[in-house]
Amino acid sequence: MTSCAEWSGVPLSLLLKEAGVQNAASWIVAEGAEEVKGSSSIPLAKAMDDCMVCYGMNGEPIRPQQGFPLRLMVPGFEGIYQIKYLRRIKVVDRYYMTYDDYGHISPDPKVAALTHQIGPKSVITFPSGGQQLSGPGYYEITGLAWPGAGAIRGVEISTDSGRSWKNADLRSPAHRMAHTRFGFHWRWDGKECVLMSRCTDELGTVQPTRAAVAKYWNKPLDDKFRIQGADNSVQPWKVTSDGSVENGLS
Repeated sequence: MTSCAEWSGVPLSLLLKEAGVQNAASWIVAEGAEEVKGSSSIPLAKAMDDCMVCYGMNGEPIRPQQGFPLRLMVPGFEGIYQIKYLRRIKVVDRYYMTYDDYGHISPDPKVAALTHQIGPKSVITFPSGGQQLSGPGYYEITGLAWPGAGAIRGVEISTDSGRSWKNADLRSPAHRMAHTRFGFHWRWDGKECVLMSRCTDELGTVQPTRAAVAKYWNKPLDDKFRIQGADNSVQPWKVTSDGSVENGLS
C-alpha cells in the first residue's frame, strides 16, 4: 500500500516560521475535518524539515477523495500522518495520543512517538503472486523500491531464496522518498525457486529479511510471528515448476 504523486503546496516550515514557534515547542498536532476529527502527532523537527501543506496533486487541485482543499504531506511517514481535509495545526510541547496515533501505543511513549519513519522497501511486481510464467526461458524481473528516507541507492535480486544476490538495474531516476523502478534479466530453468528483492537507501539502510526482524524482536520465526509496525521486510515469491507464482511466505 504505497503511492507516488507530484504534490504542489507550501512548506509547513514556512507557515510555522510566519506564525512564530516558541522555544518550548517540540511537536505539532495536525487535525482534519473528518467526522472523527482524525489527527496525528508529528515531531517538530520533521515538521520543519520537508512536510508540505498541499493544495495540488499531479497538476490539478486535490480531489475530494484525497483531502480537498488542503492535505498535509509528511514524506517517508506512513499514510495515517498525511492528514486529509486539513483544518488545524497546533504547536505543542509534548506528544499527544490522538485518534490516529492509537494504533502506535507502546509501553514507552518515546517509542510510540518516534517510530513513524518507514524503512526502505522493495517488492517484485513481475513475476509475483497470482501470475503465470509460460515456461522455461528468459524473463525480466521487475519491481518497485522506495526509501524510508533519502533516495534508493541500489536493489539486489535473489533467485535462490536469498542464498546469493545480484545487482538489479535502476530503470527510473532515484528521487528522495519516491518510487524507483528496477529490472533484472533472468533465465528460468523450469525448476521451483523463490525470488526475492532487497534495496538499500542512500543512508546505507538495507531492507531486512523477516528472519532479521524476528531476531531484532527476539521472537521465534513461526506461523504466529507478525511484523511490528510498518512491514518493510523482504517479500518472497515462489515460482512452482508449472510456472505459477504464489506467496513465498505461505
